[in-house]
Amino acid sequence: MQQGLVVANRTDRPSRSGEDMPDKPIVCIQGLGFVGAAMAAAVADAVNGSGERLFSVIGVELDTPAGRSRATAINEGRFPFHCPDDRLQTAITEAYRAGNLRATTDEPVYEQADIVVVDVPLDVRDDSDDPTCDLSGFEAAIRTLGRRLRPGSLVMIETTVPPGTCANVAAPCLAAELRARGLPPESVLLAHSYERVMPGPDYFESIVNYWRVYAGHTDEAADACEAFLSKVVNVADYPLRRLRSTTASETAKVLENSYRAVNIAFIEEWGRLAEAMDVDLFEVVEAVRDRPTHSNIRQPGFGVGGYCLPKDPLFPAVAARLFLDNDRMAFPFSRSAVEINRRMPVTNLDRLEAVFGPVGGKTLLLLGIAYRSDVDDTRSAPAELFYREASARGARVICHDPYVRRWEETGLEIPSALPNPAHADAIVFAVPHRMYREMDVAEWLSHASPFVANPFVYDCDNVLEDDMRERLRGLGCRVESTGRGLGL
Repeated sequence: MQQGLVVANRTDRPSRSGEDMPDKPIVCIQGLGFVGAAMAAAVADAVNGSGERLFSVIGVELDTPAGRSRATAINEGRFPFHCPDDRLQTAITEAYRAGNLRATTDEPVYEQADIVVVDVPLDVRDDSDDPTCDLSGFEAAIRTLGRRLRPGSLVMIETTVPPGTCANVAAPCLAAELRARGLPPESVLLAHSYERVMPGPDYFESIVNYWRVYAGHTDEAADACEAFLSKVVNVADYPLRRLRSTTASETAKVLENSYRAVNIAFIEEWGRLAEAMDVDLFEVVEAVRDRPTHSNIRQPGFGVGGYCLPKDPLFPAVAARLFLDNDRMAFPFSRSAVEINRRMPVTNLDRLEAVFGPVGGKTLLLLGIAYRSDVDDTRSAPAELFYREASARGARVICHDPYVRRWEETGLEIPSALPNPAHADAIVFAVPHRMYREMDVAEWLSHASPFVANPFVYDCDNVLEDDMRERLRGLGCRVESTGRGLGL
């Protein structure tokens, strides 16, 4: 088969081609986190040209409080997390009603599987000069499959891993368990196809209407992976790309996330220059984006969070040490990007103090604590470091987020209603949630009780439009922004 773009046999809704299958293949999704739960919905939603569902899907979680909670949600026809995407929730509900989606914490269910999609978490520890990765949980998940799966089954790993993990960890773990059962070491097929899931309003579309990269440990595994993905992804408009090895596929995921992290860190230093030289860097960035080759240049912001960008640029160094026994590959750009992005919330706080004054003894109203707009995900959210650092400097920080009711990382209960701005010395817009972008901030402040006299407003992520900033200044507010000179 020719390497590169591969067009297979599915067009998007309502028709997805495939043979009628009265006995549906069983697909187990190993791990029902933000990726696995959405993948379960997408696979359960796949239909053939007659509208018949192609797969029976079983989500499998660990028997822990979190795992049981996620499985219960799926078994009640609910997405386990806050979901701003109606299409994703509809897919879960319809699959629940159709009876081809359920969840469990029972490991023996893998014995029924034809396909397993691996979506278990894998974290990097970066508390020393050398980032490390504990693969024991990942290995245990793969060994579970090796003990349970039938010959001919496909294991497709979506988890982001250090390049070389499939070849050096997953394949040997599977082979060892298969040999222990008296089976050939490659009787279970192994492939890698990384996810590009984006929680938010296009959550579901980021799976079924988006490009996928894949590779197999063997040609047979690659073919099986292609056949499976072609029934889930709209390959007519988003053709699959086949790479020569699972290591190449793993490298592609880490490279694209590292590129984005470096791009974000790169613009950070330009934000400081713009502030010092009274330039609006957002205006500058829009001008640069007119050039097609530079359309993806980033812009100043509050920081980087979520599961991928804070850690993925560290995976190359981990891979070099684990699989090449080489600790001289330092990856300085990637490492610097992680450090710059990690400190960005404090950089915002430093700028706020530079234009507002010390925050000690002051009350800050922090609007937005999720790691990105219109989600409730607070994993590695920049707001956590901002909150802790501002508190350490003596500030009282009142928090709000339209999607988060309990901030697990801090133990705070977050009110659903906007707090009274009259109680704040400074209002900090940290996350461009739709609610904040569309609200009439001037009206909100005008009707505060008691009236907010000359409040300070600081915009960390270009939440406020130009005309809103001018309206606020007309009320007597001082409004400043990250990435803009004073008064811009």
